[in-house]
Amino acid sequence: MHKLKIISIAATVLILVLLSIYALQPKKSEIQQIPQSDSAKKAIPDFSQYKQTVDKKKAFFAYLKPEIEAQNAHILLQREFIQALKAKHISGEMISENQIQELHWLADEYRADKNDDLGLIFEQLLTKIDIVPAELVLVQSANESAWGTSRFALKGYNFFGLWCFKKGCGFVPKRRNDGAAHEVAKFNDLSTAMYTYMRNLNRHDAYREMRGIREQLRNKMKPVSAIALSEGLTKYSERGDDYVIELKQMLRVNKDIM
Repeated sequence: MHKLKIISIAATVLILVLLSIYALQPKKSEIQQIPQSDSAKKAIPDFSQYKQTVDKKKAFFAYLKPEIEAQNAHILLQREFIQALKAKHISGEMISENQIQELHWLADEYRADKNDDLGLIFEQLLTKIDIVPAELVLVQSANESAWGTSRFALKGYNFFGLWCFKKGCGFVPKRRNDGAAHEVAKFNDLSTAMYTYMRNLNRHDAYREMRGIREQLRNKMKPVSAIALSEGLTKYSERGDDYVIELKQMLRVNKDIM
């Protein structure tokens, strides 16, 4: 009995120590947190229940839109942070150690080169960290997930055809080539999936052309349009130019209901 009491006390002390360590861990800043929408973990609607195609499309767009808006708002928060630091740097104001740490985190997150020239870091990050038009997200997700009916979407919130490369990280595709090791990524909620998709467009070398188009539009103070950015997505699919043509057609056909 005495031995059990000692074990119980030791276990309690260990739990308290672990809780204390957890409480002392630095919390992620607003810049680093993935925004979580209220509906992110809710069950995915059954889009196949709709008999009318237009009703299915409207339901699909309505489901994704709040998450797109939340993630784009977060991207703009990150972008405004960089712009504020750039303004401080140009004016010769001191940038705090905490702000430098945030900047370096963003550089790691978006695969920008870190060096002593802050101006170059700002330039890289402002090219990479920018919104993805909602209309483009909607037609890409519809295309990649068969309007939300694919098993990857229904069972893993993957509306975007995203891959992962660790065994067990997702779903093994039925038509995977011999010797291939990739899986189709599985996510725990829609917020994480949408964040990963947008970050992928904003940092992967394959979409450098898309980001260049967006930067040119920004420099000319023109709207960042889905049609324009779709031109830079030939490498998103093995179909290349045909994929871009299909996205543009979907943008035109669904313009009035998005």
